[in-house]
Amino acid sequence: MTPTVSLALATAVFVGTHFLMSHPLRAGLVDRVGERAFTGIYSLVAAIALVWMIIAWRAGDDANPFWVAPLWWWLIASALMLAASTLLVGSLIGNPAFPRPGARPRPIPPPTGVFAITRHPMNWSFMLWALVHLSLSGSPRNLIVAAGILLLGFAGSFGQDRKKERLLGESWRNWVAQTSFIPFVAFGKGRFGSRGLIALAGGAVLWALATSYHAPLVSPLGDLLSRSG
Repeated sequence: MTPTVSLALATAVFVGTHFLMSHPLRAGLVDRVGERAFTGIYSLVAAIALVWMIIAWRAGDDANPFWVAPLWWWLIASALMLAASTLLVGSLIGNPAFPRPGARPRPIPPPTGVFAITRHPMNWSFMLWALVHLSLSGSPRNLIVAAGILLLGFAGSFGQDRKKERLLGESWRNWVAQTSFIPFVAFGKGRFGSRGLIALAGGAVLWALATSYHAPLVSPLGDLLSRSG
C-alpha cells in the first residue's frame, strides 16, 4: 500500500467514524454503554484514526504538486490562519455544543466571544484551515487531508445542529435563533466582549506557535517556486 492510499484510507476512516458515531450509531451506542463510556470510545477511535493519518502523512511527500501559491498569497493565508486560531481558542470557552454526560437540558446564555460571530467556531476554524492549505499547495497528500477536514467541518456543523436540537430541544432552537452558521450574519445579536479578547490573545499565541513550526518550510518552498518559475 502506497503512503497516498494509506493516507486516503486513514482520512476516510477519521471522517467516516466521526459522522457514524456522532449521528446514526450514537443513540444505540449510548443506550448500550452509557454516555461517559461512549465519549471515551468515540475519543479512542478518533485518536487511532488521527495517529494513522499522521503516520501516513509523514511517509509521503509533497513532490510534484498540481499548484503552489505565489509568495504574496502566503501573507493573506497567514492572516486567515490567525482568524482560524482565534475561532479555535474561542470555541473552547463556554461552548454549549460540548458533550455534558448526564446533564439535563438547560437554557443557553446569549452568545458571547466568537459565538457572536458563528455558533460553529471550532468547525469554521477547521474549514478555514482546510481552505487555506488547499490554496497553498495542490500536493496529493495535502488535497486528501484538507478535503477530508473541510467535509467534516461543513457537514458536521449541520449534523450537530440537528443532533443538539433533538437532545436540547427549545434551548438549542433559541440558541440558533440568536446565532448564525455563516460568520457575522447574526453578529449584532451577541457581544464579542472579554471572551472575545481572550480568544484573540490565545489565538495569537497559537498562530505564533504554528507559524514558527512552519518556518523550516520557507527555504524548500523558495526552491520549489524557483524551479516552477
